[in-house]
Amino acid sequence: MNRNSVNWRGYIPAITTPFTREGALDIDALHTQMSWLVDEGIHGAILAGTSGEWFSMTAPERARLFMAGAEHRGGAFPVLGACNAFTPREAIVHARAAEAAGLDGILLTPPPYIVPNRNEIVAFYQAVNDATDIPLTVYNWPRGCVVDMDADLLGELAQIENVVAIKNSTGDFASFLAGMYALEKDVRYFGLPTNAMGADLAMLGHGDGLMGTGGILGRDQAGFWNAVDDGDRETAIELGKRDRVYMDAWFRSDYGVQFGNQQAIIKTALRLRGIPAGFVRAPLLELTPEEIARVEATLLELGIETGSLTDD
Repeated sequence: MNRNSVNWRGYIPAITTPFTREGALDIDALHTQMSWLVDEGIHGAILAGTSGEWFSMTAPERARLFMAGAEHRGGAFPVLGACNAFTPREAIVHARAAEAAGLDGILLTPPPYIVPNRNEIVAFYQAVNDATDIPLTVYNWPRGCVVDMDADLLGELAQIENVVAIKNSTGDFASFLAGMYALEKDVRYFGLPTNAMGADLAMLGHGDGLMGTGGILGRDQAGFWNAVDDGDRETAIELGKRDRVYMDAWFRSDYGVQFGNQQAIIKTALRLRGIPAGFVRAPLLELTPEEIARVEATLLELGIETGSLTDD
């Protein structure tokens, strides 16, 4: 496999996993959320990523989520399953569940927390690769995994048979660019910023898009990449500025949050828009009234109508 084995491009967000107030997996809400994303023209979705609270789900729940999410996949809307885990054995269970569900591919970070070395990381990805035939996206997530994979290591991983894409969320932009120029002919490369620089790089043929968070702006976020494809730099930059409004208001430059937690922020924003994104699971907490007001103020600044939050 290589980058030509898949057609992934544009804005593919890691979406939230809806839970009821009592903590049950809410499949009906997931279907509504994903139908909205499709209607908004989003270019795909990632299930059970960090935004999707993989860390609080059981393996059967993740498999059930993959089965439900797969119902929305289509030629213009690939659906990937995140298989993040501490051991290759666990990651393989999730990868096989994604494959059985008929998902288009998987997303996989190095094992979080334990800070594996280079050889251990390569062995981890190789083991998952050898156990499945599903296209694999390598996810460099230094904030969550405490390792920042450089261009040389990503290049080694790109040679693994099923690896077709890299999501590089490093805070080191020079390293991001080094990886992009070295690997973009072999694998799809995600992580371009939604600003003038990102538009210029994309219009020059570099990178494949952004695997972002939540998709809360809907067609605006898809529109940035559509405008790039159309050669409309001005429209792309204006849409990218909208993306920066909420990123600057809620998040930090290292992708951390300024208040609450990322999952509750995104779920609250979606619910304010009338999308049933559900609630977070422990150990995460819902936002305080003051924090909810902060999220709503940003949406209103963007001209997005909001409604009352309910337990539905």
